[in-house]
Parts: sequence; structure tokens; C-alpha cells
Amino acid sequence: MTKPNPIFAGIEGDHNQFKNANVLLQSISYDGTSTWGKGADQGFEAFLDAAENMEIYDIETDSEVYQKGVHIVDPILEEVSPEAVFESVYENTRELLKTDKFLTFFGGEHSISIGIIKAFYEAHPDITILQLDAHTDLRPEYHGSPYNHACAVYDASQNANLVQVGIRSMDSSELEFLDRDKCYFAEDIHGKTDWMEDSLSKISDKVYITVDLDVFDPSIMPATGTPEPGGMDWYTVTRYLKKVFQQKNVLGFDIVELAPIEGLSAPQFLAAKLYYKMLSYKFANS
Repeated sequence: MTKPNPIFAGIEGDHNQFKNANVLLQSISYDGTSTWGKGADQGFEAFLDAAENMEIYDIETDSEVYQKGVHIVDPILEEVSPEAVFESVYENTRELLKTDKFLTFFGGEHSISIGIIKAFYEAHPDITILQLDAHTDLRPEYHGSPYNHACAVYDASQNANLVQVGIRSMDSSELEFLDRDKCYFAEDIHGKTDWMEDSLSKISDKVYITVDLDVFDPSIMPATGTPEPGGMDWYTVTRYLKKVFQQKNVLGFDIVELAPIEGLSAPQFLAAKLYYKMLSYKFANS
């Protein structure tokens, strides 16, 4: 279980108090619709443990972004049904958006993003949803629910500008909902860089980023429910994200699908570093 009143990176101080913090972090550890590998409900605890043990100076941005303050808000513990989780996450995110702070979320499986994204596109109709993922997640419903992890961005595809990066697995039933002009398949972008600027040209000024950790190759991120071969490497992902943060107004992001493997700490350390790196990019010039 996550320790009560957790502190990001284990660094106490006034910077983490709600009134002072620039960033809010919420755990949504739901893992009710995953259909193969389980364990994403344990991801946040592993992530926090890794964050406490990482070095807090970011070489690339010459910054210590923790000083901007990361306040960990109460987790969402709803798990009765996918529908109940969606409603809880959606209403909660609508309230968090009123705080005018930078919102970040940590899963849990990818279905937790559906309610978050809906709240964001309703508040910002001109927003782009940028999905980094191994899977398209475009099914209108799966196993009887539209709030399944396999449906993570279907609603976004129908109601917002959706750009997908790193995709390398999908079901044929999703083809009718796929916008090929805004989907960057892993095999097509491997070893190339021109796709980055091309994708940025299709992203509006405001953007919300959802990162499924299985976007990374399983050689560096095996701790996900559905690892897929042929994934992206660390520097490709971070270089791309840096461009997004530099050129666009990122309003928030989530990281999902960390399913810790006993005795293997590297995956949660990657997740913690990714989270910290994304914050470092966000606040690099502030």
C-alpha cells in the first residue's frame, strides 16, 4: 500500500503544499479491465519509491524541477465497475481543472485516461490529445464496456484532435476509426526524425499527453500488461517530448500501465525519470 500522505521524491518542504505547488499529481490505480498481465494497480507505489531514489538534478535542462512543487492529491480508489471509475475520474478531473495548476496523473491501466481526457477536451475544445502507445486503443467497446483499456482513446478520436505515436498493434475492427494521417506507426518512424516535425504540424497549441509505458520497447520497459516488440527507445521518446513541450502548451499528462515485476526495479525507475523529465521540460524556462 502507498504510504499515507506521500511526498514526491521524498523531499519535504513548503514547495509541496497545495497552495505553493505548481503541479498536482494524482494516483488512479484501477486495474479492473486489463485482460492479460495484471499489476498496474501497484504501479504508483513502485513509481513513488523510485522517485525517492532518483537524483533530482536534470542535466539536460540544468534544473531541479521538484522546487516548483508537486502536491500529491488524494487518490481515486473507485473500482466497483469501469463505468463507476469513469464517472469518478471525469468529475474529479473537472474539479481539478478549476485549480489552474498543471495536472498530472499516474495509473493504473489505460482506461483511467478516458474520463481525464473528456474533462480536458470539454474545458479546452481546441485541444489535441497526443497518445504515445503500442496500441491504438480505438475500440468503441470491449468486453461489454466503452470504458475498457482497449477503448482508451476512442472517445478522444470522436471528440478531439487525436495524434498517435509508437503504434504497432491493433485489431482490424479499429481500422474504421484510425486516422492514418495522424498515426505514426513504430515501424515507419524507427531510425527517422522527420516524423517529429510532421506530427507537430498536426498538433494544436494546447495539448494533453497520455503515455502508455508500453510505447517503449520491452527490452527497457517489460513491466506492462501487454508488452509489444519493436517499441521506442528512451532518447527518441524524450527528444520528441522535448519538442512538444517547447513548441506547444502542454496542459497536463498521464502515465499508465506500469505493472511492477518483483526483483526488477529498472521499469519503475524509467517511469519516475520520465515523469520528472516531462516536468523538467514543462518548466524549463520558468
